[in-house]
Amino acid sequence: MLGQDLLAVLKDSGIDARGLGRADLDITDPAAVRAAVEGVAVVVNCAAWTDVDGAETAEEAATAVNGTGVRVLAEACAAVGARLLHVSTDYVLPGDAAQPYREDAETGPVNAYGRTKLVGEQAVAELLPHDGYVVRTAWLYGEHGPNFVATMLKLAAQRDTLDVVDDQHGQPTWSYALARRLVELGQAALAGRAPGGVYHGTASGRTTWMGLAREAYRLGGLDPERIRPTTSEAFVRPAARPAFSVLAHDRWAAAGLAPLADWREQLAEALRTPVFAALATRARDGRAG
Repeated sequence: MLGQDLLAVLKDSGIDARGLGRADLDITDPAAVRAAVEGVAVVVNCAAWTDVDGAETAEEAATAVNGTGVRVLAEACAAVGARLLHVSTDYVLPGDAAQPYREDAETGPVNAYGRTKLVGEQAVAELLPHDGYVVRTAWLYGEHGPNFVATMLKLAAQRDTLDVVDDQHGQPTWSYALARRLVELGQAALAGRAPGGVYHGTASGRTTWMGLAREAYRLGGLDPERIRPTTSEAFVRPAARPAFSVLAHDRWAAAGLAPLADWREQLAEALRTPVFAALATRARDGRAG
């Protein structure tokens, strides 16, 4: 999802870039990674094990991608002098705060997925203290992969009402908006304007999953009251979810960049894109598929 958006933004920006998928490059293979990054100025790592629940019973396999693979990338970037932009997650944080988490907040994952992603963050900080950039994001949705917003619109064509969790707080972030920010950060890094370290790549503002679903319905021309509030206890899952995933954005100023736009603004722009617009139309017409 994010990788395809990133390549689209790079192409539109006239920047020469190569996109390597899982079939093209094994990021746990040091020799292959070193060859892939040779002569490259900036590496953006969108590769990840993202099956949060699956990581609970396959933590070693998830760590190979989210931890070991990131270390291999960081080592290769350090060897050739490339900057590394590594996409991480709010799940490295404990999720029990009352105020937005600062970039230097103490970490404390509540599930296996978060632990594996923290291993990756630590590798970047250790091996690339000045040329490594950890960009934490959360609640991503976009045109090119399964995501919450698309699911809600698809279900609108099938069900009169939906029960959605209203006790988890976060910042819904459009993957295309994050892709644009990653390109801006890479350019700032090359220009020497952005110090290495942690940045929070999430939308401004905050809401709950219910709030996101209702806003998606409203923008899609559907009745938001069809979304009914419920609690996390109604949807027990293998991996614990942080209740509070709201991140602060103070560090963008150090790179000369403003925080990302409000989540409502991002969602409105996203729903005008072809895939989401088509989903909303089908939902209004009551057609599934």
